[in-house]
Amino acid sequence: MSFPKIGNLAPAFTLINQHGEKVSLKDFKGKKNLVLYFYPKASTPGCTVQACGISSSSAEFEKLDTVVLGISPDAPAKLIKFADKYSLGFNLLADEDHAVAESYGVWALKKFMGKEFMGILRTTFIINKDGRLCKILDKVNTKTHDQDVLAILRNGI
Repeated sequence: MSFPKIGNLAPAFTLINQHGEKVSLKDFKGKKNLVLYFYPKASTPGCTVQACGISSSSAEFEKLDTVVLGISPDAPAKLIKFADKYSLGFNLLADEDHAVAESYGVWALKKFMGKEFMGILRTTFIINKDGRLCKILDKVNTKTHDQDVLAILRNGI
């Protein structure tokens, strides 16, 4: 599986957020830039650092006319606990069957402690208001992720 091509329309999706509401790519077309970040599992150390950084930078993303959505294979019930525990101020989307992750090329074979398994490759996609893919970050540092993405947005997409 490979990532979608820069310049192409981003793969469409509709997923359920932590509040049980449907969120679709088309909701933002013509209105907002979109940062779509895929993360492996809610409430794990790296994912928590990454999500808290994004949440603390929410005013900066808003100034740049950008919405951030986090996607993981977690169920909505787990996502609401994660969002509530860390006061996350953005949508977390449940991709339980990993169909959206597959369409973005981030569902892949991983290795951890000598074991192989299928899972999410931590990856971020920046999508413009026209719904076109502008940037892919596949080497994500969870500690600086929010600032790295903001720097890209400030330089124009």
